[in-house]
Amino acid sequence: MKDNQFLKWMTAETPSVYWHDSAVEAEQEGAFANGAVGMTTNPFLINATLASDPAGWKPRLAGVDAGLAGDAKVLELMKAVTGHYATKARPIFDKGATGKGYVCAQTNPNKTGDTEYMVAQAKLLASWAPNIVVKMPATAAGVRAYEECVAAGLNVAATVSFTVPQVLAVGEARKKGKVRAEAAGIKPGLAIAVLMVGRLDDYLRDVAADSRSAASESDIIQAGTACIKRAYAIFQERGYDAFLMPAGCRGAYHIKDLAGANMIMSIAPKIADLLADEKGPFKVRIDEPVPQDVIDRLMTMNEFRKAYEPDGMKPEEFITFGSANRTTAQFIDNGWNPLAAYKL
Repeated sequence: MKDNQFLKWMTAETPSVYWHDSAVEAEQEGAFANGAVGMTTNPFLINATLASDPAGWKPRLAGVDAGLAGDAKVLELMKAVTGHYATKARPIFDKGATGKGYVCAQTNPNKTGDTEYMVAQAKLLASWAPNIVVKMPATAAGVRAYEECVAAGLNVAATVSFTVPQVLAVGEARKKGKVRAEAAGIKPGLAIAVLMVGRLDDYLRDVAADSRSAASESDIIQAGTACIKRAYAIFQERGYDAFLMPAGCRGAYHIKDLAGANMIMSIAPKIADLLADEKGPFKVRIDEPVPQDVIDRLMTMNEFRKAYEPDGMKPEEFITFGSANRTTAQFIDNGWNPLAAYKL
């Protein structure tokens, strides 16, 4: 990866925290040299890294029972990859700084409606290392599981999340779970509410074309940014202490427009490389609003209204939102299921 003055500035001079969004080992050193202090993974990313370097990973997978099948096999592969990175990040974690030194592991995307299953699996994933953050979907069932995991003291992140209503539900679940944890004498862990800004833009681009919306491409690429900026303001108003996490970014603009925010930012290598091309002086932009005329054109689409308005969806609608269906399918078809078929 390129030397990245933007990311070094952002992580040194602002509250923003940078997590590397990849499980490819060759990229780790460059990312952490540029200020990364954690990393995000999911079934898709783990499958991609194993498939891209089977020889390199073979020695680390030697302990995986070749007779395993199905979910048991996937979990052991995840444990090998996530455990490797958790060990590498442990020295950062042990320094005790908030949001630093963590690695993610994600629950089974085939079970996004099963609260009890997700809670049980989250406890298993969390047992692998103290610096693992368990990711679960921001469905109604996932939000219930999230609260239970907060109450149990786990580090948790709600993913498959694209909208203001979803992250607000997660913020509230964190608040309730934290009260329960503290009442039981349990120290609450790290809490994250993901908003996949670029994946929302991708979905709305198709919606705009299908509905012949007045929203232009320049409007579309600001939709995710508008949603996370609105959520950020509401989090501050309500005192939610879960960290918002922009993810699924599609351009440097997604991170530049949020620079200075007290967020944990999931940044893929290709986005980091685009940011490396930025020339200073760099600017804090989190408090710069998306122009109202852009919001007005986006609001002509009902799907954007669902994403942008705090009460745009009820929790039972989260699982049916278009971006959620697309992303869950990718995590299953290009992540969990291929890992189950992975040849050891």
